Amino acid sequence: MPLTAQAIRKIGHRYQEAGLERALYEKERPGAVALLEDSQKQRIIAMVCSDPPEGCARWTVRLVAEEAVKRRLVPRVGRETIRVLLLHHDLKPWREKNVVRGRTQ
Repeated sequence: MPLTAQAIRKIGHRYQEAGLERALYEKERPGAVALLEDSQKQRIIAMVCSDPPEGCARWTVRLVAEEAVKRRLVPRVGRETIRVLLLHHDLKPWREKNVVRGRTQ
């Protein structure tokens, strides 16, 4: 992949400032701040593993986000944050077979 003139200038400036190692490798970037704390994530996952609210057949990403705020598990949360959280835990609550629930007697 060819470099632009601007990219080459930046590499040159980094070399002058800090040497070869710094010129070849950029500093680590801090990344985005985590939107949910671990305890909040755990409470949301526990909620998803329980039965959905009365009148709902199953959990949806939108319903999880609304219920998390309604139950005061988090002050606010977006659907994308919930979607990524469920994805990382391999949960698909809209599919009945993928959620672990206690047996009803």
